[in-house]
Amino acid sequence: MIKSRPGSTCLALACLTLVAGGARAADASPVPARLHLAERLSWGPRGDEPSLPAGEPAAALAVPINAALPPAAAQAIAAMRISRQPMADLVMTMVERRRAINAMTDPDARAAADKLWQGEMGDLYREVQTRDILRALYSPAQLGEQLTWFWANHFSLHAQKREIRAMLGGWDDTLRAHALGKFRDLLAATVTQPAMLQYLDNEQNAGGHINENYAREIMELHTMGVGSGYTQKDVQELARVLTGVGVRLTPDAPHLGPDKAPYYVRQGLFEFNPNRHDFGDKVLLGQTIRGQGFAEVQRAIDILASQPATRNHVSRKLALFLLGHEPGPALLNAMTAEWQASDGTIAQVVDVVLRSDEFRASLGQGFKDPVHYVLSAVRYAYGGRVIRNADPIINWLKRMDEAAYGRETPDGWPLEASAWTGPGQMETRFEIAKAIGNGSAGLFKSRDPGGGDEPAFPQLQNALWFAGFDRAIGPQTRAVLDHAGSSQQWNMLLLASPEFMRR
Repeated sequence: MIKSRPGSTCLALACLTLVAGGARAADASPVPARLHLAERLSWGPRGDEPSLPAGEPAAALAVPINAALPPAAAQAIAAMRISRQPMADLVMTMVERRRAINAMTDPDARAAADKLWQGEMGDLYREVQTRDILRALYSPAQLGEQLTWFWANHFSLHAQKREIRAMLGGWDDTLRAHALGKFRDLLAATVTQPAMLQYLDNEQNAGGHINENYAREIMELHTMGVGSGYTQKDVQELARVLTGVGVRLTPDAPHLGPDKAPYYVRQGLFEFNPNRHDFGDKVLLGQTIRGQGFAEVQRAIDILASQPATRNHVSRKLALFLLGHEPGPALLNAMTAEWQASDGTIAQVVDVVLRSDEFRASLGQGFKDPVHYVLSAVRYAYGGRVIRNADPIINWLKRMDEAAYGRETPDGWPLEASAWTGPGQMETRFEIAKAIGNGSAGLFKSRDPGGGDEPAFPQLQNALWFAGFDRAIGPQTRAVLDHAGSSQQWNMLLLASPEFMRR
């Protein structure tokens, strides 16, 4: 119960700030395994759940990634422009408007039109972020949503480059569709996505004018990893394979001679233009690829996806994400063996991790990165109540430097806990805890003029999950909570506690 003690507020906040710098709840009582599983297999347990997940953690893989959302969340997503307008049409509409703006001769009119255009592009980016947040908060496929985030980070791209903000809806859908399937299919899908091709400049890659940027990142980040044995010559040969793979932002097709026309490929905005392709033979990782147009790309994907280095590199990153620390040699070997046996089926490789002793031992030991912290705080505080405004969450993640598609470099946000434990990070988390704890976060404030607000005070003490979570709280945090002078302050202190930072 809350104990109101006059003059204790500063002491309580000071104590909590000290322990939140990285202290662990080693002296807490044993915590139910089901709570730790719920923390690890979801974006955070919800306070309105009748029970927490128990039994085999691998059962979380069986929930379909397209499982139904609560009606309010589904309706909010359906109303978005990215849901109502096909991605290719949306992008071409915005590109045509951009051309018209650039052709304006009146500088004031051009500036005004440009401001509106930029605003619409920003709205499209916000829609994608909001859709991701709604799915993460309310989808029954919690592990699937986490793995979708993992792949978006693995195949990282930056939203602010060219027309990518208008392409993100289709990119996001592609990652979700392949999040638990075969890695080879996921890799192939990313190679034909206009957002990735624009981000890594492959639309500038043509026979006689080679651009190696995308080829290098495929080998260094997406598949084999740094220091895995490929050479600069392999990068050059893959870049030659990828010549002609690009984006077409108009509905027309290029002029093609009768010798090249059979090789032309067009799927939405994706284009393989044989006029820009190097049809010479290539040798990639010791294997010859005969010049045959887009079929060369498929052959290169087969070669890269089947490399032992790819199995090792991607399995290690998956384990790091799922465990919160580097996997031991035995677990990594088991993952790569399953990768080979299942032809790179992601769900089966993940299943190896979830059934391992190392996974069980890691429960409760991981440190929440910003996205896990923010989403778990909202799920704990409000359960299944669907938020009306995701802007506060978007802004919090931007402040903590883990915004969706916000990293400028293609290496993705760090998976190591050490990247997220600095003093600035902890200070921001305390501010977020305060906003959620006292009901002032604005998550239930309508974005529509005149839409009004909904009461949004969380009742964390009464949440059903607390029957298990209270055993995770150590005596130092308990002492701080006992000094809380109000329910608002108690909520804030709990959400800022070192125990809440763990998963």
